[in-house]
Amino acid sequence: MSGGPGGRSAAGTDHLAEAASRAVRSIRPRQVLTVSRPALWINTVGVLVTGLWLCGQLSTLNPAFWLLLLYLTLPYNLLIYGLNDLSDRAEDALSTRKGGWQGARVQAAETTPLLFWILGLNLPFLLLFAWLLPLPALGLLLLSAALFAGYSLSPVRFKARPLLDGLSNVAYALPLVLPALLLGRPVPVWALLALCAYSVGKHAFDAAQDSESDREAGLNTTAVWLGMRGTALYSLCWFVLAGALLWPLSRLSSGVLLLVCGGMALRLWQRPTPAEAARLYPLSIVTPWIVGGVSGVQLVYLLVRGLY
Repeated sequence: MSGGPGGRSAAGTDHLAEAASRAVRSIRPRQVLTVSRPALWINTVGVLVTGLWLCGQLSTLNPAFWLLLLYLTLPYNLLIYGLNDLSDRAEDALSTRKGGWQGARVQAAETTPLLFWILGLNLPFLLLFAWLLPLPALGLLLLSAALFAGYSLSPVRFKARPLLDGLSNVAYALPLVLPALLLGRPVPVWALLALCAYSVGKHAFDAAQDSESDREAGLNTTAVWLGMRGTALYSLCWFVLAGALLWPLSRLSSGVLLLVCGGMALRLWQRPTPAEAARLYPLSIVTPWIVGGVSGVQLVYLLVRGLY
């Protein structure tokens, strides 16, 4: 039997590892997957792939890129939405859309297990990226993760700060630049700015459906602060700006964005109710697919023709 510091240290490490293992096993993997909201993975994976398209390097075999693509599925989305669900348990309890594909209801007993899952899936990737990625790419990835953490966690908690809640969502746009920084290609500035504007507008629009439950829970978001009509106009302004920034790159993509996203915002302005916002939300979810699909077809055509 060892009673020295080394023995006590080893025993403490084993006890911690066993506690972590029990915590991880106490939450169902299906619940972990639900928390990560697979329907929204397009917002991270799609942005990275679009960045690769813009680099003209669709056939890259760079292992760091493929690891980034893997990371931006379950691990990264669990960081985004897991921290959000842990911080929003009071608001989510009042929201009729939580508890399914639009987001999980996290129980008190699941708090520690979910934190272990978030850390266990994210820290190994981030340590690996510290070795694999160029410093600018690593810094940008960490900035994006920090903005998402700051969105949900106190004392920063951007989500409870009108305007800052949406502005912090430019974090969704930042992975667009990672392929350029990784592969030594020019940064797609106009596309980045357009995606930033789109992300801010989409955040406000999507939050409109939760304005009543957020107000009841004492959460002062941009949607709560501006009201339904104000939120619709605010989102419309950002969508118009996104379309204008996208215009130099693709008039067709710009027009589709203005038609679909601008149309959603105008519809909400005409019928300013949370029910209408909830009805429009599925369309909002697929807007990255619509605009990204139109842009992707054009880009592949230009690449095949040797025009990009």
